[in-house]
Amino acid sequence: MTHSAHSLVQLETEKKPSAFDAHHPPDNDLIKDCVHCGFCLSACPTYVLWGEEMDSPRGRIYMMKKAASGEAALNQRFAEHMDNCLGCLACMTACPSGVQYEKLIEATRAQVERHVPRSLADSLFRRILFETFPHATRMRWLSLPLLAYQRTGLQSLVRASGVLRLLPARLQAMETLLPQVPTSLFRKLPQQVAATGKKRRRVGMLSGCVQQVFFSHVNAATARVLAAEGCEVVIPQQQECCGALMVHTGVEEEALALARKMIAAFEAANVDTIVINAAGCGSTMKQYGHLLRDDPAWATRAAAFSAKCKDIAEILCELEPVAPRHPLPLRVAYHDACHLQHAQGVQREPRQLLRGIPAMEVAEIPESSLCCGSAGIYNLMNPEPANELGDRKVKNLMTTQAQAVISANPGCLLQIMSGLRRSGHAEMPAFHMVELLDASIRGLSADEILAQGNGRTARH
Repeated sequence: MTHSAHSLVQLETEKKPSAFDAHHPPDNDLIKDCVHCGFCLSACPTYVLWGEEMDSPRGRIYMMKKAASGEAALNQRFAEHMDNCLGCLACMTACPSGVQYEKLIEATRAQVERHVPRSLADSLFRRILFETFPHATRMRWLSLPLLAYQRTGLQSLVRASGVLRLLPARLQAMETLLPQVPTSLFRKLPQQVAATGKKRRRVGMLSGCVQQVFFSHVNAATARVLAAEGCEVVIPQQQECCGALMVHTGVEEEALALARKMIAAFEAANVDTIVINAAGCGSTMKQYGHLLRDDPAWATRAAAFSAKCKDIAEILCELEPVAPRHPLPLRVAYHDACHLQHAQGVQREPRQLLRGIPAMEVAEIPESSLCCGSAGIYNLMNPEPANELGDRKVKNLMTTQAQAVISANPGCLLQIMSGLRRSGHAEMPAFHMVELLDASIRGLSADEILAQGNGRTARH
């Protein structure tokens, strides 16, 4: 054997094993796509806040590369940098090399969950969230004491007393972000809503978890707008959580189980399109084909399901409007939800729909691509940086001189409302985009829609 050949054999022998296990580690080919150019830095919220290389997308990819080659361990330091990522995917929009960061961070987080022990407090807090948010029925029952807490005035007294400052940061965040609990907690939309006039399409509608409990008014508006545009709307009563929360935090097996249930529920509904009005849910449901790619019984079904999924803005832009729009003379600021603009590439459509409302003026928020800090449960797990980002978003929002802020994701609406209260602008209402379309179609006045929004914020 020649000296060079012997050296090669020795190098192969000395090669360290990957720190990742063999089940869906981050793909080395995707890791290699990153050329470390730095275009992602100014788009990354944590890098913008801290200027730390390992808290940038290219820094995290570098750590993945080191772990894959056995040069870095999956330890607490590694987990901390992965946990710091909001998963907003603004880096994907900024990246000139087309790095699929979403697949890398989700695969890495699943590895972290399997191999890096968490503290007892962290594990318990996560488990409370996982056992509550994805389960609408549990949330309804748990919300009854919260309804009393808000409607009796106790919440106002507690907040005014300053006692919340004595609580741990995460518990403070939970109270601060608590949405207005509706009195119609147990009211559900019907299984089917008939199209107004000639039926143009049969669509299924996601009811969501947090959405159907705390934002039932958004779901009702969504069904009305779809029906007004000639859609027969089917709302499967057996649908559960889409699994987005689990996907984004690395709880893989639970995510896959929820994905299978969701697919089965909508297969039985036999619809042309599945309409989603929550950005985080939509980005996950459109990825079911990838999530279930190794399951021979579900891979084809998952891909077919994902191909039917569309955001509410996408489907409404596809359909030529038939429902008349009445004037709504308002100046509104549109906030891009990260999982809509970055993960799904839906940016033009919501603006087109809002500008299609007569007399409505749509203002652009500076730094529109920067996350508001909501990011699923990030604002509960990491409240300090989330609040910094929320305050930054509100500061930019106030420069628009808008009368209301609009988004397409419930988490963003709650995060921005919380930031507005901190900054002393609690009077500014926040709406889902579809609420304004619904108001225009129904002929509500600007004063009426603003009063609805102010009523929610006043009690929040």
